[in-house]
Amino acid sequence: MAYKRILLKLSGEALAGGQSFGIDPEKLSFLADEVVAVQHDGVEVALVLGGGNFFRGVSQQARHMDRVAADQMGMLATVINGLAMQDALESRGLKTRLMSAVEMQKVAEPFIRRRAIRHLEKGRAVLFVGGTGSPYFSTDTAAALRAMEIKADVLLKGTQVDGVYDADPALVPTAVRFSRLSYQEFIERNLRVMDISAIALCRDHQLPVVVFNLHQPGNVRRAAAGEPLGSLIGPSQPATTPPG
Repeated sequence: MAYKRILLKLSGEALAGGQSFGIDPEKLSFLADEVVAVQHDGVEVALVLGGGNFFRGVSQQARHMDRVAADQMGMLATVINGLAMQDALESRGLKTRLMSAVEMQKVAEPFIRRRAIRHLEKGRAVLFVGGTGSPYFSTDTAAALRAMEIKADVLLKGTQVDGVYDADPALVPTAVRFSRLSYQEFIERNLRVMDISAIALCRDHQLPVVVFNLHQPGNVRRAAAGEPLGSLIGPSQPATTPPG
């Protein structure tokens, strides 16, 4: 495998599947199988869970709320998703640890960097929830932060589409996908598949990011193996698009 230690970012919407709210059991089962498969290849796996399938601090449902309170609700939503994913992984025989940036001792361990690294070294999958523990930061930024703290080799961002496009492919049929682009190009083009603050953090520490279609079976394993999949965001290099 190309990477020894990965951090996989899963959005809450990914867990919802085709539903507008909550967790789709079939999609949860599918994603758990994907994680177990890559772990069995000897890759150390950490995950960051979003919470958008329950609540997002920047969504319409929070428009009349104080931003700090809304973001705190979003953090708690990620804990629900983390518990669901933990249960799905452990039912498949994979040992896990749930670590939260928001203290809740009866539900999850507090996030301690050295302890998280030790869990990974022992072959446990580590699920990070609670975002960064502070308002105004997205779970994308939490994923970049945790990836650097645990010294991950790559940040894998699973999405609904097969990479980074120059426009929203759902709205613009002629949108072009990049096979690779630099951090700076991503920021200058103001691309929206991932938060700019998260990409800036990765740029400052030269952490590669792979954006790929999460819903294609086997894609997590392919991304961890370093196969040319989706879009690679990395150090300065000219943006390229797939042939044709």
